[in-house]
Amino acid sequence: MLPTLITAALAIVATLLGAIVSGRFQERAAERQVRAAHGEAIRRDRLEAVTALACAASDHRTAMWRRGDAVLKQAGPDRIEALRGESHMTRSAIARPQVALRVLIEDQAVRTAADRMVTLTYAMRDAFATTEDLTAAREAAKDAHDTFVNTAAHYLRPASTHPTTSQESTR
Repeated sequence: MLPTLITAALAIVATLLGAIVSGRFQERAAERQVRAAHGEAIRRDRLEAVTALACAASDHRTAMWRRGDAVLKQAGPDRIEALRGESHMTRSAIARPQVALRVLIEDQAVRTAADRMVTLTYAMRDAFATTEDLTAAREAAKDAHDTFVNTAAHYLRPASTHPTTSQESTR
């Protein structure tokens, strides 16, 4: 009878240990799944901030080009005033995604590229002297825009495609 009790006790202990180990594995799998989902949500938010800022800067660059072109072609005061209002709206639209980018992305290269793009886009306002100046300012702003997009794309690329594994995908 004693061997039967020992066998039964060992079976109970083994069952309990198996349940504990199995539960721990399930808990760790669930934690990994939550971390992955959180990381993907952060990545989507970062991508949205980058996209919104790039689009807002592009819209402002277009508005500034149209405004500068109207000034250079000596359009009527009503037209220039309407374009000024439009450029004020597009400039204002840059603020929200710029703040979101600053909150969500700590990478200095992305921040520097974003600041340069915005600064050069705003600088178009000072280039209304000649068509050549306005064109040069627009081209500089477009180049800064492309640099920002490329820098952000490199930063947002999933960690599995980075040549080095030093960047975390959930940063």
